[in-house]
Amino acid sequence: MTPPHREPSPRTPYALTVDAGSRDLRAADHLLRALAAELDLAEGVFGCTHLLRDERPRVAVSLAPETAAELDDLRARLVARGYEVGEGTPDPVGRAVLYRGADRLRGTTTVGELLSGSAIDRVTVLGAPDEPAFSVILVTNDHVRPQWQDGELVLAAMPAAGGTLAPFEVPEPTPCCADH
Repeated sequence: MTPPHREPSPRTPYALTVDAGSRDLRAADHLLRALAAELDLAEGVFGCTHLLRDERPRVAVSLAPETAAELDDLRARLVARGYEVGEGTPDPVGRAVLYRGADRLRGTTTVGELLSGSAIDRVTVLGAPDEPAFSVILVTNDHVRPQWQDGELVLAAMPAAGGTLAPFEVPEPTPCCADH
């Protein structure tokens, strides 16, 4: 059964980008979590990673508070810590690490609990034409990284054992050709 349509939650138009030269997603995730702790960021702040594919490939991070006043304060605190801060985001498809409810997505949950308890708007399943039912179990692996798609925060999931789902992105991916 497909869950009923849910309107996307409102999003902030305010964002800043920090390019600290992170070489991979893990380093950028760590930077976002460190900034959240150091700056005591509110739970409503979005923190995303963005792949920069220029002559020096790397991963930048963006932070998006809810108001312009918070943005100005956040900019000042980042600059005071020595970060170069850019306006906006490098692209509209960031991979969310910090978002409302992210820290509570541990162990197993249902799709319905995930949608009602976090900023995630939709769950899609690779290879499936419809969204999963609210009652379907999601095994989070303590690593839930949705991405922005057309203004919605969307979690890509894949079928897992026992009729459950798991986030498509795994916490410890096996490098290509790891057994060679």
